[in-house]
Amino acid sequence: MKMEFMLIIIAAVSAFVVLITYTWKILNWVWITPKKMEKSLREQGFSGNSYRLLFGDLKEWNKMIQESKSKPIGLSDDIVPRVFPFFLDLVKNHGKSCFAWFGPKPGVVVLDPEVVKEVTVKHYEFHKVKSNPLTKLLAQGIASYEEDKWAKHRKLINPAFHVEKLKHMLPAFELCCTEMLSKWEENMGSQGSSEVDIWPYLQAMTSDVISRTAFGSSYEEGAKIFELQRELAVHVLNIARSLYIPGWRFIPTKRNRRMKEIDKQIKGSIRSIIDKRIKSMKKGEVKSDDLLGILLESNFKGIEQHGNKDYGMSINEIIEECKLFYFAGQETTSVVLLWAMVLLSSHQDWQERARKEVLELFADGKPDSDDLNRLKIVTMIFYEVMRLYPPITELMRITPTETRIGNVTLPKGVRVFLPTILLHHDKEIWGADVNNFKPERFVEGVSKATKGQVCYFPFGWGPRICIGQNFAMLEAKMALAMILRRFSFELSPSYAHGPYSKITLQPQYGAHIILHKL
Repeated sequence: MKMEFMLIIIAAVSAFVVLITYTWKILNWVWITPKKMEKSLREQGFSGNSYRLLFGDLKEWNKMIQESKSKPIGLSDDIVPRVFPFFLDLVKNHGKSCFAWFGPKPGVVVLDPEVVKEVTVKHYEFHKVKSNPLTKLLAQGIASYEEDKWAKHRKLINPAFHVEKLKHMLPAFELCCTEMLSKWEENMGSQGSSEVDIWPYLQAMTSDVISRTAFGSSYEEGAKIFELQRELAVHVLNIARSLYIPGWRFIPTKRNRRMKEIDKQIKGSIRSIIDKRIKSMKKGEVKSDDLLGILLESNFKGIEQHGNKDYGMSINEIIEECKLFYFAGQETTSVVLLWAMVLLSSHQDWQERARKEVLELFADGKPDSDDLNRLKIVTMIFYEVMRLYPPITELMRITPTETRIGNVTLPKGVRVFLPTILLHHDKEIWGADVNNFKPERFVEGVSKATKGQVCYFPFGWGPRICIGQNFAMLEAKMALAMILRRFSFELSPSYAHGPYSKITLQPQYGAHIILHKL
């Protein structure tokens, strides 16, 4: 009896200790640590809203986004209030040295180009944010790795994006674009003009490009993967803007189940493509002239040179890199082309200047990579398009340890928010005409336009700058050049201007344009 009583006491004490431990951890997470961080930031001159239990600024952030999306804006209007309402308001109320609350985690807003440079260059000190593990289902790969693992993957993937390799992909760019333009012409019939929502066509075309250049397959084979990734992107965006509760991903909610089901289907499809390719390569049946083939070949060589299987990438890691190819490669180029056509539709003078350049350079035949790189006016146009409509509107980093930045010291776990779109629309940097479409800003290149400051980074900056930027720009130049040679275009009266962030900066109401065959 006495022994049973002692066991009950021990069990009760153990349960009490466990309860106290977890209560303390929860209290520390939702209140004590956030208040310590807030105190530290305020003492160093940062200003922001007071911490609100658990949710921080998330509710206000989401409310302002929903309100801003309720109606379209004028084409000449500043897009920042619609795309970035919360952070624009935050800077207006608290100045450029400000912070926001991403749930119980504070994030400092960086608007000083020198500090942007410091954060992007010192990538070993400022890591990518890894909050809700479910967001990783969209794509991981090189974009999410850190330190030595990132360096290894970058080295293995680099050959796939070498300039000489990209030259061999130009025929695929041309073929996919030709198929899209043929569909546009078919819609015209004998009239020679028609109204088209170009957005789904551009998405399909860039998806086809990725399927052919990454996997040597047609768009039909990869269509299901794109469809699933677009659905997954919506879920990821909603999760990113909501409170993350540790362990919630294990709860079998409808969204959690669907996200995991999508991830399983995507991985299964890509795994099948990879397995077939490895078998074919071992038999010597295929050339390594697409991104997957080059990646696999580079991986095999790396393992062979180091005599260590662990040096290379595992099949699961290769799958993640392929998912990243699929999503990032398709999304970025399609939105850049979309906004380029919208802006050229409303600036006919620049459309004509670009067309004249294209016709002069490509009068004798199909453009090669050297020809595309000689497109000075088209390049200026794309630079200005990406300034006004950056594909990714912000970058986010986190401090893995207490970290010095500029003249302040950030506590461990503080997010560092680099608002690309705010810097691209800063009047102090670009002048009073910052919201005007003026490609001539870049007549002497990016460095001259920015006066050497890191205030323009549509593809990121520093060692972690997007590895696929040359691929995206070659594809975009090829597509626009071909469009300009065959069509003139203008905005339809039914066009509604509604840029909004959906991972990338997309058109909420599509992009209705009237095409005229030349």
